[in-house]
Amino acid sequence: MERFEVTYRLFADDQADAEGRAANIALEDTVEIPRDVVPSGYIEDVVLGRVESVTPETETTWLGRISYHIDAVGRELPQLLNVVLGNASILKGVKAIAFTPNEDIKARFPGAQYGREGLRQLTGRKTGGYVCPVIKPQGSSAEQLAKLCYLTARAGADIVKEDHGLANQDAAPFRERVKLCADAVNRSNAERGDAGETTKSLYLPNIGGHGDQVRELALYAQEAGAHGVLLIPGLLGFDAINRLAQDPDFKLPIMAHPSHLGPYVLSPEFGYGHGMLFGDLMRLAGADISVFPNHGGRFGFSIGECEEIVSRCHSEDGLGRSILPSPGGGMSLDRLGDMKKLYGEDCVYLLGGSLLRFGDKIGDAIHQMRTALDS
Repeated sequence: MERFEVTYRLFADDQADAEGRAANIALEDTVEIPRDVVPSGYIEDVVLGRVESVTPETETTWLGRISYHIDAVGRELPQLLNVVLGNASILKGVKAIAFTPNEDIKARFPGAQYGREGLRQLTGRKTGGYVCPVIKPQGSSAEQLAKLCYLTARAGADIVKEDHGLANQDAAPFRERVKLCADAVNRSNAERGDAGETTKSLYLPNIGGHGDQVRELALYAQEAGAHGVLLIPGLLGFDAINRLAQDPDFKLPIMAHPSHLGPYVLSPEFGYGHGMLFGDLMRLAGADISVFPNHGGRFGFSIGECEEIVSRCHSEDGLGRSILPSPGGGMSLDRLGDMKKLYGEDCVYLLGGSLLRFGDKIGDAIHQMRTALDS
């Protein structure tokens, strides 16, 4: 396939209106000039977006497939996103719902370093869902957070993830916190190994700080003994993930958090489809794990939207390695059985605030999570 494609849901009055909207997107997201002044030759034939089809979906919506050439993108992710939904994001009634890469895109944006299979190897968990406690709350000292890391890791957690609200606050500065927490998890892993366990915990600190500090802080976390990092693309940009994932000096998996991304998906009439944002774009950026709000929690995603996200994360036809979805947001132990039925084994199951009710016996909650996912 010479060109890559984006599928848009178009809200229009009729077929002619839908076709006009699609043609407008093709212009806006590439040359951004009136159609009658687009230069003939290379710019018109290659650079200009091309409407491939516009087909009815419902009485009020159409699906517009528009193809783009790699020459409109170059080699940087920000410009690719600018082509996918740049000026079109300002148009009413346009929602990007699917991304179909070609070989050019796959070569320039290889995706996750580890993905679904790689994380099995890193954790040693050959089968079953991943138990992932969220270390919080903000305002705790570095020592208190490190204790939680140790207790959950020692009890058998697969991934010990920091809360996205832990940045570089005075209560637990990033460098101090990461060193203590990494040491705690590594100590628990050593004890698990001595006890004959074949699995281990991965500690993922949240990268806060300024945008120009992401690489520095991620490399510090790696040096301090962390096993991955958490990034917030809604704040730091999808390119922050992409730059790390393609950095030869950074060799850890990346978990992406959905904070600040809600406005991109919540409207039915603009932004991105749930599967495209939390599946396609996370894979494109290079995330190994994509966090999203579970249905029935406090954020209101539907079962269908969650299933779409999981499908795009797992699809073998997507960009790069398939990755792990990670539902969370107000979840409790009694919901894990139903969640497992919906999401299956290749999933990172997040539990945060509800675990804190166990206090120093939080390890009991981790055992209950493991039992629920293995039953």
